[in-house]
Amino acid sequence: MNASFYTENRRRLYDSLPEDTLLCVYAGGAIRKTADEDYPVYADTNFLYLTGIGQAESVLLAVRHGGETKETLYTLPPDFLKERWCGRRIKPDAATEISGIADVRPTDELDEAIKAASSFCRNLALDIDDMNNNNPTRLAFISRVRALAPALTAVDIRPQLRRQRTVKAPCEIAAMRQAEALTTEGILAMMRASKPGMYEYQYKAVWDHALLMRGCREPAFPPIISAGENNFCIHYYDYRGQAQDGDMILNDVGAKFDHMHTDVSRGWPCNGKYSPRQRALYECAYKTSNHMFEILRPGLPMKFVDAEIHRYCGGLLCELGVLDKPENESRYMWHGGSHHVGFDTHDMVDASGELAPGWVFCVDVGIYVPEWGIGFRLEDNCLITESGCENLSAGTPRSADDIEAVMM
Repeated sequence: MNASFYTENRRRLYDSLPEDTLLCVYAGGAIRKTADEDYPVYADTNFLYLTGIGQAESVLLAVRHGGETKETLYTLPPDFLKERWCGRRIKPDAATEISGIADVRPTDELDEAIKAASSFCRNLALDIDDMNNNNPTRLAFISRVRALAPALTAVDIRPQLRRQRTVKAPCEIAAMRQAEALTTEGILAMMRASKPGMYEYQYKAVWDHALLMRGCREPAFPPIISAGENNFCIHYYDYRGQAQDGDMILNDVGAKFDHMHTDVSRGWPCNGKYSPRQRALYECAYKTSNHMFEILRPGLPMKFVDAEIHRYCGGLLCELGVLDKPENESRYMWHGGSHHVGFDTHDMVDASGELAPGWVFCVDVGIYVPEWGIGFRLEDNCLITESGCENLSAGTPRSADDIEAVMM
């Protein structure tokens, strides 16, 4: 990503705002974890999408008035002692280079700027939905801004940002391809290291090491890595289980590159050889996934993706003799088959319409059969193109034969 990408994102947002509007977008602040320790700060992804700046307490302020928009980026001012303890703060010239915002000022000037703009503005544009979440730093910021500009009418910028973030720009897709390559290396490392007796936290260590050694300092989301009975917890983060000979490893992971996330799932036998039942179920997921990548194209409704995954896989499970009727597929398919991916793993988009070029979402086929002790999912990232689609994560072994070949 470069400054022109963030500048264009802001321009599109500004053009959607009514005249005489004050816009405030907050990066977020540190949340206390325990005693004197805070959780690591993760900047709000809307703020990242608009500025590229990940530093805590930063604020984008823009005033749309008289047919023009004046934008200012507020960042924490220099503080010798705090920077000695907690790290260097971004300098104005660096913030300008990243974001493309020429006017960068210290955050201690923010309140006066909001008061001044509120004297002639009529609207206050905010991430309104954040009033419904539990992030105390964001709630406190919104309350503070509302108190400084009490007469202004609130405008929710989320619908516009959802529309913008639905179609990925070429630079976003390029970054996602880099993240996919990192994800492939991490999954391959786990497959090659896999063996009976290995603990889930050891698989996670292999994944973390593979990413860190390739410059990816944090994954897109906490990896979901489970073995045996733990596979039946869809979002499992305990990592204390031990893979027994014959267990399947459920692996749902993703790397991140230049803010872009991936989300890829593979299921493999810890001993490197699928049992007949494991292979039969995996083939159902594999055939379903291939079917989806053959038919997905622009113009189909987004809701079709999930419905078709369940319909097609339900039929295969019936052919296998596991399921009595295709319409009862929810007995063994416990979750949805798709969500968008981008600046967030479950990306904030407007998915109410039809598939269009530049959309990126998961094709996620999950099968869980407790009676057989087998649970896994096969999940790939789908890019809609002008004439069809592309599997961005096709470089990660997908078929049972290819996975077994890696693990030999």
